[in-house]
Amino acid sequence: MIDGFLALYLFMLAAFTGHEIISRVPVILHTPLMSGSNFVHGIVLVGAMIALGEATTWWQQLIGFVGVFLGAGNAAGGYVVTERMLEMFKSSKKPAAAGESK
Repeated sequence: MIDGFLALYLFMLAAFTGHEIISRVPVILHTPLMSGSNFVHGIVLVGAMIALGEATTWWQQLIGFVGVFLGAGNAAGGYVVTERMLEMFKSSKKPAAAGESK
């Protein structure tokens, strides 16, 4: 039973630490920070997949499935944010077709 308490303790510690770190990031830096950390989301997803693969009880499988689902959504969302950020830097002017005068 101590392994369950240790896992719960580590989860709670990670959640509180993550919340404290993210809440202290200025709003203007939040989007570049999140889009630049997509690789971390991929590592979290791989870890959740490994945890799901090692699950033996239905409770562990449920938690593993939720972890994989949320990790995949987090990784995909990071790429969507990156794409939207890159769209902001594209020129809004349409190039003139050949033969058209300005």
